[in-house]
Amino acid sequence: MDTQVAVVGAGPVGLMLAGELRLAGVQVVVVEQRPAPTTESRASTLHARTMELLDQRGLAERFLPAPNDLAGHFGGIPLPLTLDSPYAGQWKVPQARTEELLGAWARELGADIRRGRQVTGLTQTADHVELQTDGPGGEQRLRAAYVAGCDGEQSTVRRLAGVAFPGKDAERELIRADVDGITVPDRRFQRLAAGLAIAARRPDGVTRVMVHEFGRPAGAREDGSSGGEPGFADIAAAWRRVTGEDIAAGTPLWVNAFGDTLRQAARYRTGRVLLAGDAAHRQLPIGGQALNLGLQDAANLGWKLAAHLNGTATGELLDSYHSERHTVGARVLANIQAQALLLLGAPDVEPVRSVLAELIAHEPVRRHLAGMISGLDIRYNPPDTHPHPGPDKARDRGRDPLAGTRLPPTRLRIGTGHAGTQEARTTAELLHSGRGLLLAFDHETGPAAEQASRAAAPWTARGRLRTVRAEPPARGPLADRAAVLVRPDGYIAWTAPRAPGAAPEPLTAALTRWFGPRPTPTPEPAAAPSPASAPAVAAGGTPATRTPAPRNTAATTAAPPANERIRRPTMGNLDGKTALVTGASRGMGRATALRLARQGALVAVHYGTSTDEAGEVAALIEKDGGRAFTVQAELGVPGDVHQLFLGLEQALKERTGTTTLDILVNNAGVMGGVKPEDTTPETFDRLIAVNAKAPFFLIQRALADMPDGGRIINITTGLNRFANPDEIAYAMSKGALEQLALHYAKHLGPRRITINSVAPGITRNSNPVFTIPEAVEQMAALSTFNRVGEPEDVADVVAFLASDDARWITGSFVDATGGTLLG
Repeated sequence: MDTQVAVVGAGPVGLMLAGELRLAGVQVVVVEQRPAPTTESRASTLHARTMELLDQRGLAERFLPAPNDLAGHFGGIPLPLTLDSPYAGQWKVPQARTEELLGAWARELGADIRRGRQVTGLTQTADHVELQTDGPGGEQRLRAAYVAGCDGEQSTVRRLAGVAFPGKDAERELIRADVDGITVPDRRFQRLAAGLAIAARRPDGVTRVMVHEFGRPAGAREDGSSGGEPGFADIAAAWRRVTGEDIAAGTPLWVNAFGDTLRQAARYRTGRVLLAGDAAHRQLPIGGQALNLGLQDAANLGWKLAAHLNGTATGELLDSYHSERHTVGARVLANIQAQALLLLGAPDVEPVRSVLAELIAHEPVRRHLAGMISGLDIRYNPPDTHPHPGPDKARDRGRDPLAGTRLPPTRLRIGTGHAGTQEARTTAELLHSGRGLLLAFDHETGPAAEQASRAAAPWTARGRLRTVRAEPPARGPLADRAAVLVRPDGYIAWTAPRAPGAAPEPLTAALTRWFGPRPTPTPEPAAAPSPASAPAVAAGGTPATRTPAPRNTAATTAAPPANERIRRPTMGNLDGKTALVTGASRGMGRATALRLARQGALVAVHYGTSTDEAGEVAALIEKDGGRAFTVQAELGVPGDVHQLFLGLEQALKERTGTTTLDILVNNAGVMGGVKPEDTTPETFDRLIAVNAKAPFFLIQRALADMPDGGRIINITTGLNRFANPDEIAYAMSKGALEQLALHYAKHLGPRRITINSVAPGITRNSNPVFTIPEAVEQMAALSTFNRVGEPEDVADVVAFLASDDARWITGSFVDATGGTLLG
C-alpha cells in the first residue's frame, strides 16, 4: 500500500477526516484537484455541535474570536438558538478560513496533502483500492487500503464506485454573490411580492446578496439558456425585479447558484470506499447545515475507520458509520426540504409560515427545532443505532437515559495524583487525544465507579481508552451517574447510575461494541528484533522517521540476540520513576528503553513510523516483568512536540494517575551522510529540526511535568570531537545539542535537575556495513578495546546518568566512544 487511507477532496470535510485519522496514527494521503486552497467564502456558518466537536480536538480556540449570532431561523422564520451549549448560536467563519485551520491541523499531525491532482479512475479489489490521478508530472497511481470520497456534490469517487444517488433535482434556486461597491439595505429573509431577498454587508464593505424569484425555474438565465452557471448579470437582473434596486454597477467577487436539489447516497460505505460530506448528500445549504452535516460525518467516520485499520474494532464498527450517519443525513435533508418550501415557496405558503411562527413561540417547539438545526439533539440509539430526537417513553423504557446522546460539556474536578490535589478540566479537554473515555465519579456511596474502572482496565491498559476519576458534578445530566463511557466522537456509549451494586456486565458489552474484543496479554514475540540504529557508521542517535533497513541475521560479526543480552538485576534503582526515550524502536534507543525498564522505570517507547518495532520493544519489556507503552509522533514537523506529549501525558495519567515525567532521553535523530557541496537547504533544515529544535522544545515541554531532581540525557555524537566531512551539517546539529545541555544545566541547577550529553562512537546498527567482517574489523581497530560499540554500551551509560548515583554530574560531555577519541 502507498497509504492506509486516501482521502479525495481537501475541503473542510476531507481535511477534518484527515486530521481525525492522523490523530489515531493512520497514514493518510489527501488528493485535491484544486491547485490551491479556496479563497471564496461559500459556507460560513458553524453550528453548536460542530464547535463542540472542534473543542474536543483542541481546535475551537483556533476558530475564535468569530462573530456569533443566536438569532437563527427555520425556513426564514426567526428561531432563537439559545441552548445548553457553550457554543450555542451560529459562528461565522468563512470557508477559506475553515479550510486553512483544518488544513494546518492535518499537516501538523502528518497528513500528506497533494494538490493539483484529479482522480480519473478507481479500481476496488478485495484488499485495496487503486486510484488513478492526473496532474503535474502526468498520471500517477495511488494504492490505499480504503478511499474516502469527500469531493463534493459532483463526487468523482461516488460515480466511479457506482454508488446510487437517489433523490430529486432542483426545481427552485437561490442566486448569490459577494459584491463590492454597492449600498443596499440589509435584509434578513425578506419575502416581497416577486420573491425572496437577502442582503448582509460585511465589515470589509462587501455585501452578500441572495435572491429567488417566485415561479422562476432553477437554471433559467437572462440569455435564454438553461442550467448553466449564473453570471453577475443574472443576479443583478433578478435583484432588480424583486427589490427594484440596481446593483449592476457593483464588482462581483464571486457568483453562484444553489437549488433545492435533494439527494442522498444509497450507501455511505461500499466495500473499501466511503463517502462523507456533500459526496454523500446534496441539499440546499439553508442555515449552514450542509457544511456542519459533513464535518460531523468526518468526526463519526474518522475514529471508526482508524480503529478498523488498527485492528481494535469489531467487524460491525465500520458499518455503523453508514447506519448512524445515513439516518442523521436523511433527517437533516427532510428538515431542509421543509425549510426550502417555507423559504422559497410562493405566497400560498404564508398561512403555514404563520402557524409555524406561533408554534415556535412555545419553548418546547423552539428547543426541538433549535436542537435539530444545531445538531445537538442527535442520539445514536444502541443497539439499533437509529438516532431520534426528544423523549419517547415507550421506546426508551428500560434504556440507558443518556446512551447515544452527546456528552454534555461539563467542567470536572479530577485528581492529579499529587497528595490528593485536583485540577479543573472540561470534558472536551479529556477527549483531545481522540481516544475513548471512561469517567468514574467518586461518589461517597456505591461501588459502581470502582467496578466500572476494573471492568475497563484491559482496554485502558492497551490504550484504547483512558479512565479518569473525578468528582461528580453538582448538577446537570451527569450528576446522578457513577460512571460514563464515551466514544472518541464525544457520544455516550454507556452509563451506570449511582445505585449501589451496579454490575459491570453491560459495560463489557459496550466496550466490546465500540472498542473491540477484550484485549489479551501481549503475546511473546516470535523472535526478538536485532539492533537497528542510525543508518551510518558514526551513530549519533536513532532515526525518528526513517523506515528500518532490512535485517541481516547471516553475518558472522552480528551481535547476539537482544534477549540473550538482557541482564536481570535483583532490584532496580529507578523504581517508581517514569521515563521517555525518543527514537526507542531500535538501536540505542531500544537498548536504553530496555535498560531503564530493568531498573524499574515505567518507560514510554517513542517512535516515528516503526509501529511494529516499537510494539516489540514494549512487549519485550513487559515479558521481562517491566512496564512500558508506546507513543507516536514524527519529530521535526509542525506540532511534533504537542502530539508526542498529548499521547504521553494521557498514557502516564492512565497508568500512574499523574503526568509526572522523571527522565527524558533525547535519542531520536537523523544523519546526513552528504558531502558539504551536496548538502541542500532542505537536508540542512531537516537535520536541525530533528536533532536540535525538537530536543529543545521537548525539554521545554517536559519541564512542566518534571519534578525537582529529574534527569535529562541527550545523545549526541563523537563526530563533535573528530572530523568526518560528510557529516558537517549533522555534527553542527549535534553540537547545538551539546550547547543546549551546557546552558540548561546552569538554568536547572536550582531544581536539582541534571542534564548531560552522551556521545557514542561507532556503534552497531542496521547499516549493511556491519554485515561485512572486513569493514567491522577496520572499524573495531579505531577503538581502544578493538571492537565496535553495542547499543547496550551506550544504554548503560545513560542508565547511570538517569540514576541517583549521577546526582553530582550535570552539564557534562560523556565520551562513550570506546576510546575512539584517544588518538
